[in-house]
Amino acid sequence: MKTALVCGAGGFIGSHLVKRLKREGFWVRGVDLKYPPFADTEADEFIQGDLRDMHICKQAIDRQFDEVWQLAADMGGAGYIFTGDNDAEVMHNSVQINLNLLEACRQGNTRRIFYSSSACVYPEYNQLEPDNPKLEESSVYPAAPDSEYGWEKLFSERIYLAYGRNHGMEVHIARYHNVFGPEGAWNDGKEKAPAAICRKVAETPEGGTIEIWGDGQQTRSFLFIEECLEGSTRLMRSDWSGPVNIGSDEMLSINQLATMAMQIAGKQLLINNIPGPLGVRGRNSDNRLIAEKLNWAPSQPLIRGLEKTYAWVEAQVNASQAP
Repeated sequence: MKTALVCGAGGFIGSHLVKRLKREGFWVRGVDLKYPPFADTEADEFIQGDLRDMHICKQAIDRQFDEVWQLAADMGGAGYIFTGDNDAEVMHNSVQINLNLLEACRQGNTRRIFYSSSACVYPEYNQLEPDNPKLEESSVYPAAPDSEYGWEKLFSERIYLAYGRNHGMEVHIARYHNVFGPEGAWNDGKEKAPAAICRKVAETPEGGTIEIWGDGQQTRSFLFIEECLEGSTRLMRSDWSGPVNIGSDEMLSINQLATMAMQIAGKQLLINNIPGPLGVRGRNSDNRLIAEKLNWAPSQPLIRGLEKTYAWVEAQVNASQAP
């Protein structure tokens, strides 16, 4: 039986990845500070521990694994990343985790490791126009991310590539673009736009008003969790390191995303655009390289994933409001 270690297995993407690996027949060990908040973990073993602690990393990697998936990070949505209040923690915590994990893998002779980087690595100067962002993988330099989270992700990419060159490790790096779906953060201040908008729509009665940060014309693309895992496993089991974008190229404005959520809910609501943390003006996944290297592209339109996500968020809202 093949074995896998999922770091960040209590998080959104990590908990879904554990489920997929179990369906594929893997024996899975998860490790995280916390258990998944919305469903029981399906990991065969789960270590509740802090990967900033080298002792925990060595405890997690006490054998050779066929696959190590590194998804653990200090992260969140725009309200967490772009205020500037959490920069030191975001950088320190994530870099410490990656340094510890790579060294523990090297010492434990585990060679195949996946690292989840982010579209936040791309230069702000290539994302100033909402309709024409430039995000092909080679455009990452000269570096100028718009957040310390992006700087940390870019630095950590280089750590993984250096360990690959110097220690014969097989690293695979994906730059994720706004992954969303059920069982993700929806009301704790770290939720991303799809979940936040679904919550606002679900909470607001017909004819009411929801608030959207900025003028709502800032653009993004969003990738449903099942698509993310398909692209990620294809990359992990290829002979190519990347880095590569794993995202959707179906770009729309945040106001359009809100309108789509209203259509799914069957509600007519007003949008009030207010000041708030925004990030870059335009972002969209450039999928030419992954199509060339892995012959893959996302297959579902955004609305299919948003329908599933809205239904789940609406159920959470209803449960939270029940007497």
